[in-house]
Amino acid sequence: MATLGDDDETPQLSGDALAALKEFYGERDARQKQFEELKGKAEDDFDGKLSMDAFTEDWNASQFWYSDETAMALARQLLAGATDETRIAVVSAPSAFIQLKNLLNSGEIQCRPHIKLLEYDERFAVFKEFVRYDFEKAIQLPAEMKGSFDAIICDPPFLSQDCQTKAALTVRWLAKSWTQKSLRLIVCTGERMESLITNKLYGKVGTKTTDYEISHAKGLSNEFRCYANFECEAWKWRA
Repeated sequence: MATLGDDDETPQLSGDALAALKEFYGERDARQKQFEELKGKAEDDFDGKLSMDAFTEDWNASQFWYSDETAMALARQLLAGATDETRIAVVSAPSAFIQLKNLLNSGEIQCRPHIKLLEYDERFAVFKEFVRYDFEKAIQLPAEMKGSFDAIICDPPFLSQDCQTKAALTVRWLAKSWTQKSLRLIVCTGERMESLITNKLYGKVGTKTTDYEISHAKGLSNEFRCYANFECEAWKWRA
């Protein structure tokens, strides 16, 4: 609480408020340092382990990062069966993209597929794979990306039919083929979008609700689901 000194009418912060303010600025500066270090690593084609810690979530922009375990599980499924010719699109799911990079940098994955991150947040432009994406401009993307991707993950930023439908238009535009056999598709979004996702938007490519439990680094109050057009070791379709 601000107080007045005996001889000075200028408001002064209490000791607790000053300590809280100091902690806030300390955390901000630490994150900025992390981001600058990450930027330098990305520019130098850093091949070590990357982290989402430098990218603070903006809840106003509906940013909720997956836990490392979830992001890694999703990344592994995007890479399953991949070759040097495979093209993977990550739409509004940057934490999955980070783990894709980590897997490819680890030496565990022998192939080098082509990856693109479609994302609204300009901070991710530190990565050469970044393509700025706004779901309101669903197919205003580089022409060479049309119909060229074999595997796609999409996590629309908002739980509205408008956002989900426009994101699906993007996915359809990116997909090399709109058949279950030829496209590996993962959609992560709210439980209340289930009918829209599995019937109207992605039903034609065999997308169903899986039993995989998505977890977020800082938790999420909404019921969240993983939808996919394939089964694997990580998940099965719900009955």
